[in-house]
Amino acid sequence: MTIRLPRWAPGQRIGLMGGSFNPPHEGHLLASRVALQRLRMDRLWWLVTPGNPLKELAGLPSLPERIEAARALARDPRIAVTGFEADIGARFTYDTIAWLVRRAPSAHFVWIMGADNLCQFQLWRRWRDIARLAPIAVVDRPGSTLRALTSHAGAALAPFRVAERDATSFAERRPPAFIFLHGPRSSLSSTAIRRFGSPH
Repeated sequence: MTIRLPRWAPGQRIGLMGGSFNPPHEGHLLASRVALQRLRMDRLWWLVTPGNPLKELAGLPSLPERIEAARALARDPRIAVTGFEADIGARFTYDTIAWLVRRAPSAHFVWIMGADNLCQFQLWRRWRDIARLAPIAVVDRPGSTLRALTSHAGAALAPFRVAERDATSFAERRPPAFIFLHGPRSSLSSTAIRRFGSPH
C-alpha cells in the first residue's frame, strides 16, 4: 500500500499537531501560526486522527469529513492536513512519530500541542518515549499555564526545557527537548464548540 504523506524535503523543520479536529477551529490555526513563526518551521502538518483513545468516539464525524473541514479552515500554504495515521494503522501518537522518524529520518519533526494537553500527557501511551523521539513544543492556553508546567509530565520534562529565546533553533535540538511558547492565546475548544456551538 502506498502511503501519501504531505510534501516534505530533507532538512525541513516540520511541526506535527495531532487531534480529532472535531471540529477544527481558529484556536488550532492560532497555535499553528505561533509555532510556525516562533520555531521557524518550514511546514506544519495537522494529523487528523481516526479517533482519540482518550475521548468518547460516539458521534464522531467520519475521517474524510473532518479532513475536509480542517482543510477549509487551514488557510495557510505552510499547513498541510493529512489523515495518514489511518493508512498506517496508528492509534497512538508514539506509533505515528516512530513511523515518521523511520520514514523521513532527515526531517526535523517537532511535536506541537496545547498546554491543556500537557496537563494530561502522562495518560498518553508511552509518553516518555514520545519525548525521546521528537522535541516537544507546548503552546500556552488560557487557564492551563501553571497547571501544565506543574503537571506530572511538565515536571518530568522540566530538566529538558529550552528557553524561549532559543526557539528559532529548537527544531534541530536532539530529543528530549521541551519548550513552552507564550504568545497570543485562544480559549476556543472543540469540546465547547460541540456543546454550545460556534461563538461566531
